[in-house]
Amino acid sequence: MKRLIILLIAMYGYTQAWTQSAQPYQLPPKEILELADIKPRPLVRIDSRNQTMVMLERRIFKTLEEMAEEEVRLGGLRINPFTNGKSRNTFTYGISIMDIPSGKPVAVEGLPENLMISDFSFSPDERSIAFTNTVSTGIELWTISLATGLARKLTDANLNGTLGMPYLWTPDSESLLIFEIPEARKPAARGLRLPEGPSVQESSGRKAPVRTFQDLLRSPADEEDFNYYTEAEIFKVTLTAEKSRFLPKAIYRSVSYSPGGEYLMVQTIGKPYSYIVPYYRFPVTYALHRADGSFMKVFYERPLSEELPTGFDAVETGRRNIAWRSDQPATLYWVEALDEGNPEIEAKERDQLFTLDAPFTGTPLLLASTPNRYRGVMWGDEKTALITDGWWKTRRTATYLINPSGGSESRKMIFDRSTEDYYGNPGNFLQKRNHLNSYSLWFSADKKKLYLEGEGFSPDGNRPFLDEFDLKTHKTKRLWQADGVSTYETIARVVNPESKQLITSIESQTEIPNYYLRTGKALRKLTNFTNPYASFLQEITKERVHYKRADGVDLSATLYLPASYNKEKDGPLPMLMWAYPREFKDAQQAGQIKESPHTFVQLYYGSPVYWVARGFAVLDDADFPIIGEGKTEPNDTFIDQLVANAAAAIDFAAGRGVADRSRVAIGGHSYGAFMTANLLAHSDLFAAGIARSGAYNRTLTPFGFQAEERTFWEASEVYLKMSPFVHADKIKSPILLIHGDADDNSGTFTLQSERLFGAIKGLGGTARLVLLPFESHGYSARENVLHMLWETDQWLEKYVKNRPEKE
Repeated sequence: MKRLIILLIAMYGYTQAWTQSAQPYQLPPKEILELADIKPRPLVRIDSRNQTMVMLERRIFKTLEEMAEEEVRLGGLRINPFTNGKSRNTFTYGISIMDIPSGKPVAVEGLPENLMISDFSFSPDERSIAFTNTVSTGIELWTISLATGLARKLTDANLNGTLGMPYLWTPDSESLLIFEIPEARKPAARGLRLPEGPSVQESSGRKAPVRTFQDLLRSPADEEDFNYYTEAEIFKVTLTAEKSRFLPKAIYRSVSYSPGGEYLMVQTIGKPYSYIVPYYRFPVTYALHRADGSFMKVFYERPLSEELPTGFDAVETGRRNIAWRSDQPATLYWVEALDEGNPEIEAKERDQLFTLDAPFTGTPLLLASTPNRYRGVMWGDEKTALITDGWWKTRRTATYLINPSGGSESRKMIFDRSTEDYYGNPGNFLQKRNHLNSYSLWFSADKKKLYLEGEGFSPDGNRPFLDEFDLKTHKTKRLWQADGVSTYETIARVVNPESKQLITSIESQTEIPNYYLRTGKALRKLTNFTNPYASFLQEITKERVHYKRADGVDLSATLYLPASYNKEKDGPLPMLMWAYPREFKDAQQAGQIKESPHTFVQLYYGSPVYWVARGFAVLDDADFPIIGEGKTEPNDTFIDQLVANAAAAIDFAAGRGVADRSRVAIGGHSYGAFMTANLLAHSDLFAAGIARSGAYNRTLTPFGFQAEERTFWEASEVYLKMSPFVHADKIKSPILLIHGDADDNSGTFTLQSERLFGAIKGLGGTARLVLLPFESHGYSARENVLHMLWETDQWLEKYVKNRPEKE
């Protein structure tokens, strides 16, 4: 609370400096407030046997008090020093359980009041669930028996959750490994700590290009604090809360059992630390232990990863992606680069995949190589695995069938496509829990086929599907596909592909998603979530509309109008357009339809759809492709294409008679905010703009941003032309800049909005800067979100709706 008061006073002083008046929190108009302040649907978790559905109660907002809790920022982490967990964790607040076959609820007993649940998981045998509960003093571990519904607390509030889930089930489901705050740790030092000297960094002449990470270590004192908050001791605790020591104090990045349960791979973070990259690029030791915790050997020492080449296909040298092979009891696999990890080096093959069986002392087996950068592997059995590679510059991806027992020459390509070709996406291969309680490829009963599920992108909208894949012919056969006529039905879980039994989620424009058990054409409803927007959805219309850019590129957007709107009677409306630019290498694929027209109108804190209730036409999710074919990079013509996308959308809406082209606002979040500022600087299409949490000066992200691989020194003209800060003198339309004052996203420092506002103000433009206390890149606190909606509404009313129409 003390930190909250101090920061509110500081914000008050900041506001005084710019506007000479304080701004207390405000609520948006009643029409918006009733839509924003609702109870959301629960999160749903289903076990792999499809017997149990767990529903976790959510809240739409956090409180300002939660957001104001003290925070320590170290190595890319944000830590709550009182709970020793993540300071900006997402919690659920209640739990209910349903038996799927009977549809009956399972009564849960013994839970504490005021739950703050995270880190949920089923036990390997799926007879229990575990989760952490955060209290004011720390993090506890709880379990619930799915047979009895009895909840039990297994630990005190002393788990260490700074680096992720602070527990791991043992393979027998009878115990859990828990990551505890070291018993000998003393209370953290409080008050001012005088440095022993200056913080020093030095470059040795070797290239180390990195993107603009935040919350990094900056001093030896930070290094000590990083150790303090991340070190843990590992204990084993039984389901009856009996505890025994397991592994000594260390900074544990990850611990995982081999599928057979005989071994553990233990990853620990060590020095030297870095002041230019986050903790996940610090040195890591991969050590192998027996299941009882006894040490076997160090498998690999991964060095500090600071000096990667530039480019999205750049990777570290040495072993990477080290993990257990899921279809074998105790086999490790990993990948190594053949091109020094540098995409600029010409190479016929880029990566190699290796395996090594227990006891991990033999010669590694080369399983396959990939022409492009390795993306992943899915294990099946001794004769079947799938490996995927890809290359960013060409936007290509390929999937290969390999025989793990057949040597490195067994690779057969089964799919080769552009990652931008949504219509050609064959879907994802299904995996199933195997006899080792790990997930491997789902074979048909005769082991001749695999299964694929996908979104089913098409010109008519998404129609999710289930396919059969023949391992011999490599051909697919459609087993099921959503009809897509008036609803959008997605696959939540495949129960039995051969009998076409699925758990699906069905929704429409006015019907909230609910879960169903589908067997062929027969449906049984599993959930009855209520629609919080029922009355509002009767008052609007939703339509996916299509139009073309001046150069012929196909575009689309979702148009929302008041249901009572009469074009002849009411005339053109003020319009709010909301968008987010995306880069493509192919113009045809850029214009593909990427959603169903029947999706539920799901509002969220930043939705522009609220303003339909305020008399606006809303053009949401408008396509803003930025295309660079061949050797041309998309950003080479970013501004021209940005303006062309906007002009096409306005021409469509105005030509249809639903929008007054003199009263159109443009808005977006993050890269959409960057788009907004650029459109105001380089066109006169808009009456006003709303830019939330954007980056506006690309010289502050000199080693790349978004999909841009080139550095500032390689493409300085592009960087400068794309920076609205450089062109702030051209921003004539009013712009509302909103930013969290604790933004942790790479590149979108809060400073970005402050500097753009200062430039516009200094140049005599019209702008308003709103800094939301304690918020990071997205906004969470009820007070902040509702005030942000009020600010947006005030801006739109003043500069758009009530702007005099042009004659």
